[in-house]
Amino acid sequence: RTNTDMCEIATRRALDSAGIGAGDLDAILVVTVSPDELNFCHDAILLHSRLGCRPETKALQIDSGCGGALYLMDVARQLIRGGECRTIAVVASNFTSAYVDREVFTSASMVEGKALGAALTMYMFGDGAGAVVLRGESPAGRGIIASYAAAEYGELVLRRGGGALHPPHEGRSTPAMHAYVVNGIRVARIFPLYMQRCLDELRKRSPDHPPEITRYYLHQANRRMVEKFVADAGLPPDRVAMHMHRYGNLSAAGTIVLFAEDLEQGVVRLGSGDVVLFAAIGAGVHCAGHVVIL
Repeated sequence: RTNTDMCEIATRRALDSAGIGAGDLDAILVVTVSPDELNFCHDAILLHSRLGCRPETKALQIDSGCGGALYLMDVARQLIRGGECRTIAVVASNFTSAYVDREVFTSASMVEGKALGAALTMYMFGDGAGAVVLRGESPAGRGIIASYAAAEYGELVLRRGGGALHPPHEGRSTPAMHAYVVNGIRVARIFPLYMQRCLDELRKRSPDHPPEITRYYLHQANRRMVEKFVADAGLPPDRVAMHMHRYGNLSAAGTIVLFAEDLEQGVVRLGSGDVVLFAAIGAGVHCAGHVVIL
């Protein structure tokens, strides 16, 4: 029913899978571009309350897209390695259906001097949430063995409305400025470059030599785009998970939901030694990837 509802369900399932309770969490890190309320980390604080976390459990929320969950996983990993936290939940969600309005999305936004219809973007996205629990006590030979995260400025997706420059006042913004408008040409050009960078960096950072990957969880930007990248990068297509044809682009939640579905279906198993690779790029730009031994 709401973005926070989805986050709560995903987090509870992740906690059950990890065999721990909300009281064991030292931090909840929420990433979304569609919170129920924009200000004051609303959804993260409400999730903290619903789960019954300890008052000192940190609750933070960041505004980031498709690469945001993996980027936050690297932040969580470093907090754990530094001894600041022991157990962290990273929660990613997307609830863009709340913004769908037939009048707004017949309007257009100007992108590099061109009018792009908002409807062409919004209906590419779907609703969903996923969560992962990171702990600082992985058995030897398991857990995250390689990570990469980077940030660079790049307007791959525009959403001008809602900020201090374009508040919802007459003459300061239009309804269409609250839609997400993907600069498709730029994304098609940048996507393979950043994704290949993720793969290259993860190979370099893997200990000894790159392990054989059981399953790939890649940013679900566009099926044709991902399939072309998989072919060009020489990845085995039968090991690349996809669900865009069922849900559309789930933004930050996409790679985490792919992983959750594989766990439910037994494609990969916790404690099996399966090696999985996550990689994503998101508007902003947030770019990140991980190699994990389950």
